[in-house]
Amino acid sequence: MTRKLAAALAIAFTPGAAASAQGVPAARTYVPAAPARPATGISLPVGKCVNMGNHLEAPREGAWGRAIADTDFAVIKAAGFQTIRLPVRWSAHAQASSPYTIDSAFLARVRHVVAGARGAGLNVILNLHHYDALYADPAAHRARFAALWAQIAAAFAEEPDGALWFELLNEPMGALTHANLPSVLNPALAEVRKTNPTRPVIVGGENWSGVDSLPTLPLPDDPYVVPTIHSYDPFAFTHQGATWVTPTPPTGRHFGSPADYAEIDANLRKIRDFMTRTGRVPFVGEYGATDRGGIPPAERVAYYGAVSSAYASIGVQSCAWAYANAFPLRQGNRWLPGMVEAIATTVPAR
Repeated sequence: MTRKLAAALAIAFTPGAAASAQGVPAARTYVPAAPARPATGISLPVGKCVNMGNHLEAPREGAWGRAIADTDFAVIKAAGFQTIRLPVRWSAHAQASSPYTIDSAFLARVRHVVAGARGAGLNVILNLHHYDALYADPAAHRARFAALWAQIAAAFAEEPDGALWFELLNEPMGALTHANLPSVLNPALAEVRKTNPTRPVIVGGENWSGVDSLPTLPLPDDPYVVPTIHSYDPFAFTHQGATWVTPTPPTGRHFGSPADYAEIDANLRKIRDFMTRTGRVPFVGEYGATDRGGIPPAERVAYYGAVSSAYASIGVQSCAWAYANAFPLRQGNRWLPGMVEAIATTVPAR
């Protein structure tokens, strides 16, 4: 471990004051620091980041809200964001049998979206999202998964490595665990490396890539692989009223109690432990809170501010979920009041 990384891990953070009995959001008191520097592998200059959630990972674009507009990326850039994460349900737009060809019109649509984001000056994290059949039967879909990535990698091979990054698989879950994850990811990574030898590739762990996946995350032996986690704690707050969760968490949960901050602090310690042990610097690919269930807007703002600042306080960058459709930061033609200003990232290194 380098002295610079050790110094980054030693940064102190102070949890915010507890919310009042009336549920008034606590003030954000985590202090963003400079990006942690890895002793092993690379880290990504994610900066301020937003997910394009419920767009191209829907069964069809527009099924879960509005489609991506060409003007969106200028709006996102003007708001101070540096990176977008683009979830894509590639598996729904490719042949079920070999050679597993991706639909040309869909591939062209993704290329158009990536070009729009890049043209606005944004970095792009391009992932493979919602491959449900792979989660259920990894061995049966291993070859198809690798073939999809062979095509995706070839299609974007001319994009600069510093501005477009691949994320092999969103949130491994179900039958796909750390025990068999390498047997699925490694063949796909090998296909990527045939056309993109030095492009950063992002890998997350089992159980929806939660922070507890880090201690046993099996990373490929590749210097350009970057680990990631997703963070939706406290879940009872962030997913209250979410009908896609069984059982649906009840509404009325506030954010800002001492227990909420203790949970955030525990997550920070787990990441610090991972960085100390491995020398690698992960990033948080998703965090966010629903706008359902009657959550007061000020509490959503407080949550996004607290979580993004907390991770930034240990030099870890993060990507908010999401832009306009799911857990939205923006509605109609305006950003939700206070939201963009609350979202923090690491500060420039001196």
